[in-house]
Amino acid sequence: MTDSPRAPHEAPESPAPAQKPLDSLIRHTTDNAVSWITLDRPEAMNALTWDQRERVIELLTAASADPDVRAVVITATGRGFCAGADLRAGPPAGKRVPGDVARTIRLGAQRLIAAVLDCEKPVIAAVNGTAAGIGAHLAFACDLVLAAEPARFIEVFARRGLVPDGGGAHLLPRLVGPQRAKELMFFGDALSAADAERIGLVNRVVPAEELEKTARAWAERLAAGPTRALALTKQLVNASLDTDRATAFAAEAAAQEINMTTADAIEGVTSFVERRSPHFKGR
Repeated sequence: MTDSPRAPHEAPESPAPAQKPLDSLIRHTTDNAVSWITLDRPEAMNALTWDQRERVIELLTAASADPDVRAVVITATGRGFCAGADLRAGPPAGKRVPGDVARTIRLGAQRLIAAVLDCEKPVIAAVNGTAAGIGAHLAFACDLVLAAEPARFIEVFARRGLVPDGGGAHLLPRLVGPQRAKELMFFGDALSAADAERIGLVNRVVPAEELEKTARAWAERLAAGPTRALALTKQLVNASLDTDRATAFAAEAAAQEINMTTADAIEGVTSFVERRSPHFKGR
């Protein structure tokens, strides 16, 4: 399972879970059709407890179903984006029985990553600081990744003698290729924001003070777009590396058929004919 980094030059070990209301640990607002999910436990580098993880999944699921939400941003406060899972909340290793670990992964880390991948709205990660373990995979699962200059990404699992969880071995090879993915996972070295951008894990690196502004501009631009078309495009791209050409082409044709019934598609074509800018409503 995901661990948070503990070396002196990295994120400090997480303290016991803070006894604060869940809504204060995972803050949520909706602004200009953008759902903002903010991890707010900076004293623990935003390491996730099970209830915080469940809250993020709940918010992503709600964003999918809410027609008034047309984009999502996941970000955090303090020096860390997410230092991994907070393992202090789990049972001691000696008390596990066969099947416990696999069940915990399926119902925990994998559900979190699936909630991002399956969200019907575009999801932006605004990575403010260290993203380690499941925190890194949470960012990589997002559709677009913005990183502040101090941010870094750490595949910390091998340092603890662990196998990557949260879909890491599925996500990373698709983003950077198998050799680069193995390098990151075998060594567990910290990857700077600039290097993450260079190898294709990050879309753009910005100064820390520009992160929220840039994320807001990107999210509001997406929120003004053709929401259903973006959702179908996301589905096609996410499935593209797991399907053959015939299957991909069939899915593309089906997506086109569905999308051409939407009001936004009709508006897009009409605005082109009328030589004006389209006004999409997300429907």
